[in-house]
Formats: sequence, C-alpha cells, structure tokens
Amino acid sequence: MTKHHHIPKLRLLIVSSVLVAGSLLSACGSDSSTSDSETTVDTATIESTLDTLSGDSTDTAADCPADDIVTAANAEAKVNLIALPDNWANYKGILQAFRDKYPEIENPVANPDASSADELTAVKTLAGQEDMPDNLDVSPAIAQQITDENLWEPYKPCLWDEIPETLKDPNGNWVAAYYGIMAIGSNSKIVTEAPTSFADLKDPKYKGQVSLNGDPRESGAAFAAVMAASLANGGSFDDILPGIEYFAELKKSGNLTGVDVTEASVLSGETPIWIDWTYNYPGLAPKLAENGIEAAINVPTDGVYGGYYAQGVVKASPHQNAAKLWIDHIISDEGALGYIEGGAVPARYDALVKAGKVSEEMKKNLPAPELIASIAFPSQDQIAKAKDVLAAQWGTLVANG
Repeated sequence: MTKHHHIPKLRLLIVSSVLVAGSLLSACGSDSSTSDSETTVDTATIESTLDTLSGDSTDTAADCPADDIVTAANAEAKVNLIALPDNWANYKGILQAFRDKYPEIENPVANPDASSADELTAVKTLAGQEDMPDNLDVSPAIAQQITDENLWEPYKPCLWDEIPETLKDPNGNWVAAYYGIMAIGSNSKIVTEAPTSFADLKDPKYKGQVSLNGDPRESGAAFAAVMAASLANGGSFDDILPGIEYFAELKKSGNLTGVDVTEASVLSGETPIWIDWTYNYPGLAPKLAENGIEAAINVPTDGVYGGYYAQGVVKASPHQNAAKLWIDHIISDEGALGYIEGGAVPARYDALVKAGKVSEEMKKNLPAPELIASIAFPSQDQIAKAKDVLAAQWGTLVANG
C-alpha cells in the first residue's frame, strides 16, 4: 500500500522453490485448492522472543545507546516521525515497542502514507519549525538526494558492525533497517488465474487490472517495480529502460491502470492486481479476511528484485537525541524482530540467525530463504542513474503516453 500490526496468524502458500506466495487469510479463512505445501505461522513465537528481549542486555553493547543520549532524548520528550503506516512492515508494533521502552518520548507519525519524495519536501518546507521531521524512512534514490544536499545528521547506531556494507552509508548518513522483495498480488475474487511473472501480466485477460504502488519517479515501491520489470526484460541495474518500455507496452495494451494501490482500492476490487513489496501483504491479511478476500502473492519468476528503505536523522531537526534513539531502536533486536513479524527482512538478519534469535517459525513469515540469499542491491550510483532515466523517460513513454 502507499508507504505505505500485529497479525494473529498468517498463512503462506509456497507456490514453488523460487516463489513466495501467500493466501493472506486469518486462521478461519478458507483455503484455495492446491496441491502445494501449506504452512501456518503463529506470531506468538515472535512475541515471546520480543518479550524476552525487552530485558536482554545482549541486544546492544553495555554502553549503547549511550546514557547521555537517552537522558537528552527523554528531556526532548518527542521525536517527529513521518511516513510510517501501521500496516507497513509492522510499524504499528515497532512504534508501540518504542513507546513502551521510552514512555517519556512522544513519537507522532505525520502523513503516514507519504511518498519518499513527500518526506524530503516536508524536511525543506518545515525547516526550523517544531514539527519538522526528525527522522526519515525513504527510498535509496531519495536517500542519495538527501546525502547530496547535506540534509542528514550522521549517526552510527548500536550494532553498526552487524549491518552489511550494502545496507548502510559508510559515513553514517543512513542505515537500511529492513528490506523486501517485489511481488505480484492478485484478488482471487476477481482474478481466477493468478499471474506469476511480468510476462503473464501482458495477457489480454488482465486488461484494466494491473496497478503500481505510486509513481516510480516519487515512490520507492513503484521504482522497484520498474527495476524488477527491467530485469525480467533483459535490463540490469545499469539499464532500467527495458522496465520503462515494459510498462509503456502494458499501458498501451490497456492492462496497466492509472490507479495507485491503496488498502481501500484492494478491498474494493479497484486494483485487482498490484505490484508491491512482500512485506506489505501481511498487513492486509486481517482486512482481506474480514471482506472474504483471498490474495495470491507471487514473487515474479522472471524478475526477482529486492530493495531497502533508508532511515536516518535529519540535520538541524528539533529532537536530535530522540531521533538517534529511534534509529537505535529499529536496528536493535527488538526492532529487527518486529520487522520480521511484519514480513520484512531486517538488516541484521544474518547476525540474528547466527545468534539463534530467529526461529524456524519466524522464518515462515519471510520470503523463501533461497530468495533472501539471492538478493543483490544496486549501488547508490546505479540507483541515481536509473532515477535520471526515469525522470527523462517515464512521462513521455508511460505517464503521458
């Protein structure tokens, strides 16, 4: 859903060894007929682990977060967050955990469904004001723009060394606390044969049914969908044009709609087929079940693309210490396992697995292990160049085509 909880139970239907698929149902939901294996994930296991971590001093080094930061953050008594929807990667649970841990610090979330570009706009328009964002959660392309404009306040959080080099800025401008994989979701009430690849989406039977999560020139999720489509059509991290041309063809055929994906559009059937991050589907599960909707979720066989969002402290924001404490929280074991509960892969995933903190039950809430292991991320330079090509070509070929 646009950038944009806790789910009692999530069912994942594994379509094949190279796909992640889900029948996003509650425990009482009916199963679609299939001969493939089915597993049930009960998040009580995750909750139990989170409960034990609340008093676990091994989560961070003994002096981290530093006492002076905690004291100063409590004195600030607030951290201004933005664009963190409850149903995006379990931010509802992660936010509540922060409130429980630091009850003296308010953490309001402005404009939960804002795009990454909207977040940057908020930083500039609210500069110097009390409600200026203290932290951001943005796409890699916008993160690089913020770096170029010197708007980050560098901070290397606790457990910095356990964050892979590809998921952090070497100077501490930002870290990527979590990542996901692009997937194709479809409403089985409307779509009787779920598409499993970008090639499938070209089929005339899907006319007027395919939607992106926003405009790829502004939305990180939509940008990732174009990159994935490029990989599926002979492109690469260095060549996003095939992905743009793919969506131009999809629009010309009438299959691609101009409707952005939202929870309401999925529930109403206005967007029967949508392309979004794997971790945005678990948050829909309860609502889908309430409305008697089953969703087939497939990582496209021809275009596997993983992407992260970058989090960092905003330079000259009003609550610098509380902002740093928030970054420490989302990187901590508690924050990381909270992301897993929402279906996102935390940056420190490998370290958590090696430490025995990720059970087999927890892993069932994530994309297949072979998919996680196969993910490679484009460099910031590759992302910047792809963004430039999008800016130059998307309007002509797709948006206005």
